[in-house]
Amino acid sequence: MPFTVRPSNVPELDQGDPGEVAGENALRKARAARKPGAREAVLGCDTLVVLDGAIYGKPAGESAARVMLAALSGVTHEVVSGVALLLLNERERTAIAHTAVTFRALDEALLDWYLATGEWCGRAGGYAIQGAGAALVRGIEGDYENVVGLPLATLLDIYPELLFACK
Repeated sequence: MPFTVRPSNVPELDQGDPGEVAGENALRKARAARKPGAREAVLGCDTLVVLDGAIYGKPAGESAARVMLAALSGVTHEVVSGVALLLLNERERTAIAHTAVTFRALDEALLDWYLATGEWCGRAGGYAIQGAGAALVRGIEGDYENVVGLPLATLLDIYPELLFACK
């Protein structure tokens, strides 16, 4: 399906109930990306990493990424994504996806190696499971695509017609 990426550059919430924060951020992004008067559907998504109720967004720098990854070391955290779809008729469909991710124990050598990749930059929780960050993960329970950043199963739950729009 053809699409255009349109960054919305809206301020993101980072405090509160993780599901509500991810859902509100996704809705804000979609609303900001919609062009006035355009006949288009707009999709917004926001993904957070959550450990013990604390939201881990995108690290501000390498030292912040190290602290985040060290906190995730050897434990299970949750990846929460908000999905917001604005349809042509102005209706909004929203949903929240949850996936449990368990990290292996990360020693200093593994942390140094991963941080040197630079892949942590701009990633919730400071890692990307679809790249070198896969080496940090022992296992997941739930939707892999949610951890990547767009929970396709959740999108299809709120808009199953999407399957028939793809050619």
